[in-house]
Amino acid sequence: MPLTIAQRLDRLKVRIAELAHWRDRQSAVIDGWTFEGEPIAHHQDWPHHQGVVHFAATAEAPQAWPLADLRLQLDLGGESLITLSYPDGETETFGLDPYHQEFPVKGRRFSIATETVARFPFGEPNRAPRLNKARLIWLDGPAHRLHLLLKQVAEAIDSLGEHEVVPHLMDAAEHALRSLDWPSDTAAYISRTSGAVMQQKIWELPELQENPAGLTDEESASAAAAFDALMAKLKELQKRFPPNGELLLTGHAHIDLAWLWPYRETRRKMRRTFNTALSLMERSDDFRFNQSTAHYYAQMEEEDPALLDRIKQKVADGKWETVGGMWVEPDTNMPTGESLARQVLYGQRYFEKTFGTRHTVCWLPDCFGFSGALPQILRQGGIDSFFTIKVNWSETNHIPSDLFWWKGLDGSQVLTHTFDNPMQGYNGFVQPDCFVPTWKNFRGKTQHDTSLLAVGYGDGGGGVTPEMVEREVQLRDFPAIPQARWGTVKSYYEQAHRTAREKSLPVWDGEIYLELHRATLTTQSGVKRKHRQAERALITAETIASLAHMLGADRPLSLEADWRVVLKNEFHDILPGSSIREVYQDAEQELDGVIDHAKAEQVMALRALSAKLPKGGVGDALVVVNPSLSPRPLSATLSDGTVIAAADLVAPLSVAVFDKGSLKPAGGLKAGPDRLENEYLSVTIGKDGAVASLVHKATGREAVDGSANQLWVYPADKPRNWDAWDIDADYSEKAVRLDAPDSITLAEDGPHRAAIRVVYRYRNSSVTQTYVLTANARRLDIETTIDWHDRRTLLRTLNPVAALARKATFECAFGIVERATHTNTSWEQAMFEAVAHRFVDISEPDFGVALLNNAKYGHSARGNVIGMSLVRGPIYPDPLADEGEQSFTYALMPHEGAWHEGGVLDEAIDLNQPLVSAESSGLSASTFAPLAVTGIPVAFSGLKPAEEGDGLILRLYEPAGRRGSLSLDLPSGWAASQPLNILEEPMERKGPADIMPFEIRTWKLRNG
Repeated sequence: MPLTIAQRLDRLKVRIAELAHWRDRQSAVIDGWTFEGEPIAHHQDWPHHQGVVHFAATAEAPQAWPLADLRLQLDLGGESLITLSYPDGETETFGLDPYHQEFPVKGRRFSIATETVARFPFGEPNRAPRLNKARLIWLDGPAHRLHLLLKQVAEAIDSLGEHEVVPHLMDAAEHALRSLDWPSDTAAYISRTSGAVMQQKIWELPELQENPAGLTDEESASAAAAFDALMAKLKELQKRFPPNGELLLTGHAHIDLAWLWPYRETRRKMRRTFNTALSLMERSDDFRFNQSTAHYYAQMEEEDPALLDRIKQKVADGKWETVGGMWVEPDTNMPTGESLARQVLYGQRYFEKTFGTRHTVCWLPDCFGFSGALPQILRQGGIDSFFTIKVNWSETNHIPSDLFWWKGLDGSQVLTHTFDNPMQGYNGFVQPDCFVPTWKNFRGKTQHDTSLLAVGYGDGGGGVTPEMVEREVQLRDFPAIPQARWGTVKSYYEQAHRTAREKSLPVWDGEIYLELHRATLTTQSGVKRKHRQAERALITAETIASLAHMLGADRPLSLEADWRVVLKNEFHDILPGSSIREVYQDAEQELDGVIDHAKAEQVMALRALSAKLPKGGVGDALVVVNPSLSPRPLSATLSDGTVIAAADLVAPLSVAVFDKGSLKPAGGLKAGPDRLENEYLSVTIGKDGAVASLVHKATGREAVDGSANQLWVYPADKPRNWDAWDIDADYSEKAVRLDAPDSITLAEDGPHRAAIRVVYRYRNSSVTQTYVLTANARRLDIETTIDWHDRRTLLRTLNPVAALARKATFECAFGIVERATHTNTSWEQAMFEAVAHRFVDISEPDFGVALLNNAKYGHSARGNVIGMSLVRGPIYPDPLADEGEQSFTYALMPHEGAWHEGGVLDEAIDLNQPLVSAESSGLSASTFAPLAVTGIPVAFSGLKPAEEGDGLILRLYEPAGRRGSLSLDLPSGWAASQPLNILEEPMERKGPADIMPFEIRTWKLRNG
């Protein structure tokens, strides 16, 4: 009875595995190794495995071995950068990892030197590293090529299923194997195959030859003939069964800037990966490789300028493609709009300065959702195309297209492509069973004839292997499978844009929400808090220095170096909290340095500004800067700790001088054991520690429904996968409310500030919350200190508000997102935790309530309940994530009208960036506002020194979805430029109004 195709395929795979044992004709062990200068033998454990270690040896191949077929095989027990040095002074460098262990050599004699770590590509420690393999082989080229070709035929048969070409492929493969003249000598055969899986299961193998004979010349010639005949048959079949589909291959090595390893290891991964890619380019004219991230190249510029020079040459040759246009591949959910603008500004400028090119494709394969502000930012940065793959990870719903226009908040569009490769996603392989499903999954094939496919080992770097390059050449002649060719990402999108001009492509409007990894909005809250503080500190330092310059002080210096640190730590596995503990130790230290320097710059800028103010008779003066676009009530903390909450207002973008002696608290502040009240709010704290009542006095409306700021603990925050990344939808099935506080006390009762303190305990943790109402406050602040010592446990605040709305407003970069408060559809059900920046608001047309914060991102809005996640305790990949003490503030704010009418954004800004003040003397009490913005209410993004030439850059945006008139009032002699983009270059605006919904507007301000 004849065998079935499945049975024949099983037999084919067995025969292919047999061929692999004759891939080398001869081999020679390389002896004489040293480890840190001391001898080490084959299969010996490393003497130690701390940090970077160094191996060294000298190798020499027999004269009889053809140089072209000479290969070095190494497995030293970890990842390495290996350098081969030849007698003529030439050197070559490669990356060594589990996927890159065989290397071509350029001479028979050479020395080997390494930088090695006892780690695997994903940061896993090799706890018992040893020198596993070091040998030279004489590669039997015909046997190697036939083995690889037959593997690809088997993969094609596997992936093509019922395709009618399959029996023909099977016949061709079997004919090739039957044509072989193959060795059968018992001793050599058993020795050669002893490493096979089945042979290793034998109770006891017979005595094995140390270096068994390889193929004879005649046997090798039969392999060559079989290869040629099989290739000829494949070409013949290709005519009958032409390629189905087309893939553009881009060589790629996704290198996470930090993740399961600290950044110092990434710096070594870069050098290993980049040298490997360059070595492949030296041996293949067709191979193409892309690498994003300006930061990586800047690091190479510092550490290995010779390597960067080699990369520059390959960029000039068109083989190495820099891509992305951003400083790093950042998270786009949590950074402020100004940070995302700086990602593009500093990224594009660096690429242009270093490589002479700007990018048109944003390359973000691995981020956890995408802000609706991004399309406009990209378009204003010269980028018209977008690539990601992570949208395919959504667990419930999927964007219905993979080649589409992505439309942002303001209507800007970027052409977007994502491919669905089930074999490692963007870390794809060059092989038929990767090509076939990727093409099958490409839904845009009816409109565009090609899909992109990124190939190469990644996340931990490594990239493309020599085998992948060799496979691509063989696959050119295969029937039925998609045709694939090396190319550039840029060329793919150029073709896609041509298609988009000729055909109507689908449009996805608004944010791209990833229905997975929702916990990344909360995990590692320490770095999230410091990141936000660093953003605000830098923006404020630039603003104060720029205002001082407009009043006559020196032009401010660029803070790009500090911004680069912030942008680096926005990387999509740092800011989201998905890395190991060492990453956060580094990140928080770096961000602390930025915060300290930025605040020092604020102090110097305030001194420079004060020096330009008129002298006068105020001996005990308070100088206050309002770095925002709204008038703000005077609040300040003096050097002795005294809090001032006065009735006075500080004008937008102004510096004001007050006589401290004349400052009086705003009237009406009262406090009791369970009550706080001022002119605007009346607050009652219940015995459970929650807000029992919050009355908005201007309307008389009660703002809470039952009680607000209920603290809930979820002790089963144990996702089925991705501990630091995920919150499962049913996390709330087990919940414990903290409603029996240890104490409730009146903590402060002053004319400027009153406070009630509530202390809770939960198991091993404590939560201390201080309800603060200042005399001039329109919001109730909840100053919170958590001392957290419980694992896999989530703490949230739930706030039922007395407002009914089918949508809630969440602040995002450069605007807002409206999300349903109901769960009618699966899309709405899946959005049970979503990002918000500084506020979430639920409003009726005439009244609403907002929850503000200065350090949090994970929120929910279900019915009339606004929720916010405060802290988690995952155990992987950092067992101590958020262990210990942290402090932050959030606030409840009832208001009249819609959120944008009730001052919600103004209060959120004030919570995140208080007025900046300093005590002085000998000044005149007055206010100076060198820059005023009039017309429709807009939001402030930044005021900074221009990147080129003199002048200042002002960036504003429309935050609520309105349009209207807008004008700038400048000091005498100052003028504003025509509209600029975020690269600070002239741009043509569209739209009839001075500012359109969610539009980002930028000007250069010049004196004279």
